Amino acid sequence: MSREVASARTWLARINALPMRQPVAVMNVCGGHERSLTRLGLRDVLPPTIRLVAGPGCPVCVCPEADLAAAIAIAQSGAATLVTFGDMLRVPINAPKGAVRSLAAAKAAGADVRPIGTPQEAVALARAAPERQIVFFVAGFETTTAPVAAMLAEGVPDNLSLLLAARRTWPAVDMLLRQGTAGLDALIAPGHVATVMGAEEWRFIPERYHLPVAVAGFSAASLLAGLYAVLLQIQEGRPGLDNCYAGLARPEGNTRARAMLAETMQMEDAHWRGIGVIPASGFGLRGAWRRFDARARFAAHLPAPTAKSEMPPGCDCAAVVLGQRAPDECRLYGRACTPQQPVGPCMVSDEGACHIWWQAGRRAAA
Repeated sequence: MSREVASARTWLARINALPMRQPVAVMNVCGGHERSLTRLGLRDVLPPTIRLVAGPGCPVCVCPEADLAAAIAIAQSGAATLVTFGDMLRVPINAPKGAVRSLAAAKAAGADVRPIGTPQEAVALARAAPERQIVFFVAGFETTTAPVAAMLAEGVPDNLSLLLAARRTWPAVDMLLRQGTAGLDALIAPGHVATVMGAEEWRFIPERYHLPVAVAGFSAASLLAGLYAVLLQIQEGRPGLDNCYAGLARPEGNTRARAMLAETMQMEDAHWRGIGVIPASGFGLRGAWRRFDARARFAAHLPAPTAKSEMPPGCDCAAVVLGQRAPDECRLYGRACTPQQPVGPCMVSDEGACHIWWQAGRRAAA
């Protein structure tokens, strides 16, 4: 038996030993957490009183339709090569029948759209073709945005610009808890975000909402340790912050990464698809870095502004993202919406709860 398996079994035994008589709902904020929990089958081995709820941890799922439409329009204009992380290519938008509904469809129709894996690939492409405009469409949370900030701080070619759809994680959780309708008893905060921004960023949950929270990583042992920590807090009636990822997530986070974010980015009110505007939840370019804003550089090619940023008809992705429905409670899950033919964004990304559940074999509709 490996040390990891032995550690996971120890934490599971401790959880089972707790006298949990009342139902408990624990939200795992991160899409990576949901992927680990589901693929490892942890829901099936926990006491039936514990309900694990997937949270707003998928940046692809909440990327506004307007930003996707802007990326498609720029790509189709022929004025630039558009590069983005692979998940974004297949995310559909609402569009008339026969119209281009995704970056993948734009690419199939002849647009120069290329998937990349790192910001450095965008820089390399721009330097290799200085006569060509390169637009880097960036959708992601803090762990994706920090390397982009580092890219900017280190210097980028003038023919590279950014179409930012980057978001901050904790404001969405704050909004969800502030509404008072989540019905949560505790939360598991994302270890990789805490590695960048600091574990202390999550202390607002016990201080403002009197709910337990634990920062956890992505292994079975770390997730179960985080779950045990919040369950113990519930048992003892002492909501607080436990860091179960302390080996990587320091209280203050990565100070150099945070400094580069502060140097190149500013906080802005931002739209989350199907959810609405969340104050100070988005990243925007700051000061001199605004000259790399693709929205300004390609304003003539952008579609007319629209107030709509909703999920497709019948799609419950927004409710899934907010933990209000399980993936298989969506009316389209496994019927009209599958990974091969996604209707909503949650069925596209590897961090989307619907995609994760489908890939793990949880395919029976509720």
